[in-house]
Amino acid sequence: MKSNHEEGSVMARLVRVASVSFSGTGGGSTSEVLERNLKAMVKLLKRAILDEPDIICFPECSPMLGLPNEKMVEAAQDRDGRVFRTMAELAEEGETYIVCPMMERVGDKVYNSAVLIGRGGEYIGSYHKIHPTIGEIEAGVSPGVEPKTFKLDFGTVGFAICFDLNFEDVVKGLTKNGAELVFFPSMYPSGLQLKIWAFNYGIYMVSAYTGEGSMIVDPLGRVLATSSAYSTIISKTINLDYEVFHLDYNHTKFEDMKRKYGSGIELDVIRPEATFMLTSNLKDVTVKDLIREFGLETRKEYFKRALRVRTKALKTQD
Repeated sequence: MKSNHEEGSVMARLVRVASVSFSGTGGGSTSEVLERNLKAMVKLLKRAILDEPDIICFPECSPMLGLPNEKMVEAAQDRDGRVFRTMAELAEEGETYIVCPMMERVGDKVYNSAVLIGRGGEYIGSYHKIHPTIGEIEAGVSPGVEPKTFKLDFGTVGFAICFDLNFEDVVKGLTKNGAELVFFPSMYPSGLQLKIWAFNYGIYMVSAYTGEGSMIVDPLGRVLATSSAYSTIISKTINLDYEVFHLDYNHTKFEDMKRKYGSGIELDVIRPEATFMLTSNLKDVTVKDLIREFGLETRKEYFKRALRVRTKALKTQD
């Protein structure tokens, strides 16, 4: 499947995201676990591809689930391994990006990685978990050092893995590097924390958890989809031509915008947080165009201005 914006019919950056909940297939020897898990992942991927997603994400260390940390490290594979080759074949078959979290061997080091595979089965890059748990590090997992983002044909994506969610240096680095959509493969469900990151940093977040409760969350912290025992694969079409704003200095322009563009734009307001999200579905007008036309100020820029005004006021008091 090709992202709709490639067709040139609309300006809206629509992308269909999918998350697969997968808990592994049980214990056994390393080779048995890898074989069974990979077989199960292939089956799930083929099912997920029926929804024609642009990108699919699995949970943390999916091919190795069922092994203790030390065995997971021993089972680490590189890009010549069977896990990558199998996922690459399916990515090409489904014309979709695949996020394959796994223990990845890079030279003499092993990382807890999110490996990103392109629509043609090519290797795009890897995010290495910046904050492995103590147990992981003791088992031989090396910490990553960079909150990498990747520019894809529909927008800029980033990753955080499980324990990373407890450390804001990760999300701050991701958003500084332009992330609009962050995937969160994990072995814990994240709950409120995922919504907080989405709201505080104005990004879409997609979790892939090993049990029930994988989520797709919008930049206002609203849950758009949740997995369960009856729906282990969730997918949703989102529009990445959006921006988040504070109501101050902006809300008086709502009527003018609606009068001119009508249903071509969406204004989603959450009053208790004094915040709104503007999304453009227009063919030839982006949210950046709307910001310029109506003199809107993004929430990020508004907060920066508020700090500058405060700093200036403090100086005048001296």
